[in-house]
Amino acid sequence: MSNFVHLGMHLLCYNIFIAGYIFFYLSIYLSIYLLIFIAGNIFLSIYLSIYLSIYLSIYLSHSLHIYLSIYQYILVWFVLRHINLNGLFNADNIFIAGNIFYLSIYLSIYLSIYLSIYLSHSLHIYLSIYLSIYLLIYLFKHVHIYLSIYLSILF
Repeated sequence: MSNFVHLGMHLLCYNIFIAGYIFFYLSIYLSIYLLIFIAGNIFLSIYLSIYLSIYLSIYLSHSLHIYLSIYQYILVWFVLRHINLNGLFNADNIFIAGNIFYLSIYLSIYLSIYLSIYLSHSLHIYLSIYLSIYLLIYLFKHVHIYLSIYLSILF
C-alpha cells in the first residue's frame, strides 16, 4: 500500500508540473479571446483580471508555484489519510473530500499570491494584485467564477 501511495504521489507531481504550464497558456489564451470578442462587459473584465492576477502571481514566484501545487495535493492526501471516513456514507465522503480539495486550492492560490507580493518590489504590481484579490473575494459568491477557476486549475 505504501509503494502505491508513493507511486501515486510521483504521478501527481508529474501531472501537476505538466498541467501547470497548460493552465497558464490556456488562461492567457482565454483572457485574450474574451477580451477581443466580448469587450464591454464589466463582469468579464473582472473575470479577466482574476485570471491575469493568478497568472501574474505564479509568474512572479517563478518555480515556487510547482511546490505550491504539490503542497495542495500533499495536504489533501495527508488529511484524507488521517481522517476516519469508514462510518460515513459515500455522499458524506465525497462532500468532505470536496471541501478539503476546495480548501487546498484556496490555500494554494493564496500562498502563490502572497509570495508574488513578497517577491515583487514594484508598487503598481502590488496594487493591481491587491485590487484583483479584492474583486475576487467580492465576486466569489457567483458560482460561475468559482467553477471557471476550479476547472481551469483541474485541467
